[in-house]
Amino acid sequence: MRNPYSDLPTRAFWRRAVVESSPFTAEELYTPKWILSPNTKIATAGSCFAQHITTHLRDEKFNVLDLEKPPCSLAEPDHQRFGFSLYSCRYGNIYTAQQLLQLAREVQGRFRPADVVWQREGRFFDALRPGVEPEGLSSAAEVMEHRRYHLSRVKLMFKRMDAFIFTLGLTEAWVRSDGRSQTVYPTAPGTIAGHFEPQVYQSQNYRCSEVVSALQEFRRVVGRLRRGRPFRMLLTVSPVPLTATASGNHVLAATTYSKAVLRAAAGELCAGSDDIDYFPSYEIITNPAARGLFYAANLRSVRPEGVAIAMQTFTRAHRPEAQPEAGGGGQRQRGHSVARLRRQRHKAALQGAAPQTPGRARADLQCEEALLEAFGE
Repeated sequence: MRNPYSDLPTRAFWRRAVVESSPFTAEELYTPKWILSPNTKIATAGSCFAQHITTHLRDEKFNVLDLEKPPCSLAEPDHQRFGFSLYSCRYGNIYTAQQLLQLAREVQGRFRPADVVWQREGRFFDALRPGVEPEGLSSAAEVMEHRRYHLSRVKLMFKRMDAFIFTLGLTEAWVRSDGRSQTVYPTAPGTIAGHFEPQVYQSQNYRCSEVVSALQEFRRVVGRLRRGRPFRMLLTVSPVPLTATASGNHVLAATTYSKAVLRAAAGELCAGSDDIDYFPSYEIITNPAARGLFYAANLRSVRPEGVAIAMQTFTRAHRPEAQPEAGGGGQRQRGHSVARLRRQRHKAALQGAAPQTPGRARADLQCEEALLEAFGE
């Protein structure tokens, strides 16, 4: 007897597509709406996990913009520590859709953030990207001069890009209200710099409708900066759990809420536009078939093999001609079997060492949110 499920492909059935499928291949999980060609000018931004995406795209020779380059006097090993080369501009981590929209409005000249300069031990920091100058600057005026230059480069990025890849990371943020608008910060004052005043700064936990609205408005603002020239947007959701939550809930429940909201928002936006797509990095890393193997011992950090599988999936979809022939040894050589990786992890745990991992992935992500771990000890 025939029914609506009779002719559905393998990917539609849990047992065949998940239980009986290797988490190291992610077959049929991602079919892009459009292809990023070698000529596509790509801009990247987002939460800490987005740094992996930027690094991989550059390694694979995608045309990733880099419009805020380090000065010649800065040694190459210090580039990323000072916020260079992490993304297409030096804005540091952008964790929320509201933070992204705020940046676009500031570039547009229709928003002026409050309390831009924070201090710590006589040094001055840009409160909207406090991690890019780990040692701070000598004056508030120097911070503002750096910020003016930064905004000019972001404006150029918005005008030049053909596609914008944004990784949604959090729904929680710290904000300051001035009666007319709110300023959204990437981290709470008092963690990297600044002074926390509970009567001034409030915790905000955004709902799905607010995330959708912020990203829709972001596209409108950038569209005006581009004089109506369209651009494509590729959304991802970070698989990295929250380090800490100010919501009052258990951090596990808070993480589940945050990721569910972000994934639902991305899905809604993707379904409503041919120019917005979604890449399932979240699903690849959290796949139950992997049984947690893609996470490090802290159950937060994504292990290099997880990053490698996610980004191989991305490259295979956008550059199928660059992948090894079916039956060839390339994919088999790069992808460990689940059983082998389990044995490797168990052995490493007994020896107190981390197992060797395939592929390239950055382990030294610049992540302000991870600093909150210190406050829980």
